[in-house]
Amino acid sequence: MLDVLATALRRDADRPALLGRRTVHRGQLADLADGYAVALHQRVGSGDTLGVAVRPGARALALLLAAHRLGLRVAVLDPSAGPDVLLARLALARPELVVADAAAQAVAGWAGGLARRAKLALPDLSALGPVVTVGRRLPGCAPVLAPASGVLPPCRAGTDAVVVFTSGTTSRPRAVVHTYASLDAGMRAVADLVRPEPGRPVLGGTTFVLVPALASGAPVALPARSARGVARQLRRLNPQATYLTPPRLRAALAVGARFTGRVWTGSAPASANLLTRLRQAGASEAWGVYALTELFPAAAVESAEKSAFTGDGDLVGAPLPGVATRVVDGQLFLSGPSAAHRYLGEQPHEWVATGDVARLDGGRIVLGGRCKDMILRGAENIYPGLYEPALHVPGVNLAVLVGVPAPDGDERLVAVVEPEPGADPRRVRAALAEPLSRMGRARPDAVILAPVPVSGRSRKPDRAAAALLAAGRT
Repeated sequence: MLDVLATALRRDADRPALLGRRTVHRGQLADLADGYAVALHQRVGSGDTLGVAVRPGARALALLLAAHRLGLRVAVLDPSAGPDVLLARLALARPELVVADAAAQAVAGWAGGLARRAKLALPDLSALGPVVTVGRRLPGCAPVLAPASGVLPPCRAGTDAVVVFTSGTTSRPRAVVHTYASLDAGMRAVADLVRPEPGRPVLGGTTFVLVPALASGAPVALPARSARGVARQLRRLNPQATYLTPPRLRAALAVGARFTGRVWTGSAPASANLLTRLRQAGASEAWGVYALTELFPAAAVESAEKSAFTGDGDLVGAPLPGVATRVVDGQLFLSGPSAAHRYLGEQPHEWVATGDVARLDGGRIVLGGRCKDMILRGAENIYPGLYEPALHVPGVNLAVLVGVPAPDGDERLVAVVEPEPGADPRRVRAALAEPLSRMGRARPDAVILAPVPVSGRSRKPDRAAAALLAAGRT
């Protein structure tokens, strides 16, 4: 798919590729990728690891294309992870060169205070090897990696494509290694699922959105930072497809955003209620995508099918073509061509342990929550994911079940329910009465109406913080 994109960008070079305040045309993106390939060829060799701390956009995509041409492995670095975690991750990945943009390098010199306010707390990366920046250089930052002219280096086939850090501590970081084959399979699966049409805009910012859309000839707009900005983009672009995380979709709906075409969401749980609201806001289709860093995408479900499901748990749909499933001791395992090869520093694996409690219902995957999120009340094991979907009634933005320590050493089960903006709390409680009555052994001891704490880049519910909130309110 990356080869297809590199070739496709040279066709219709004057057509737009990335839409925004400054439109980047397809030919400009191809030139940028070639320039970075020439510049990097002077510093790193085939099989080396390139650390990249660059925000999504033209430069990040051009660096990926350049790395592919040179047969490099890209270690994706998150500047917001904190200096200790980032140092541990860098020590594990051991990049020969780190490329950072100005925001990620802003801890240097006069911009340190600004960086800390933006939660971009980076260590001194130079202690681990050479560092360069892309884009406009700030005073006190590392030298610029400027696109270079000259003879393009020959294409070199690489094996490992990307290293993506997912979890782990400073003592034992965890990193997923995708090969170019698994990355290609995942991007092709997205292309087959979304079927982007040439010339019509797509709104989304991840690599798995950018590459298939641009390869098909569709221009892509990176989502605005604010909900109102996203609403303006939707109104101006009328995108054929939109990909946003559930928290960003809820924020857009809260400011009255109207949607067009098909809307896709993932990276965090997407309730049937959320998908229905997207349809009511104009989307022709609304899809929830089940995916992991280790295997993207795995399954998908459209709003009508999800709304019609009445069983316990969260229906995430049938596995996509090529994805194999099995359930062992209640945990879902996945395999397929888009599965990661291994965890960095570990042996290759054939099956990905998802960490999700699941069952198969007519071949469809139904999730029951995370294995580690189990709550023990009395002698009953309660998996929140089995019951949380039922709490997403009209008027509810987000709902989680958490365990709160009780004085007798047991756990109390508390539902933290976040109403939609402007929703009448009395009506929300009334709407919850019926699903609560059907929860049996998992009926909560208390229901709190409050914003659900979220964390991480995808703004997933923070269960530990929600439990602390519940403990202080019950």
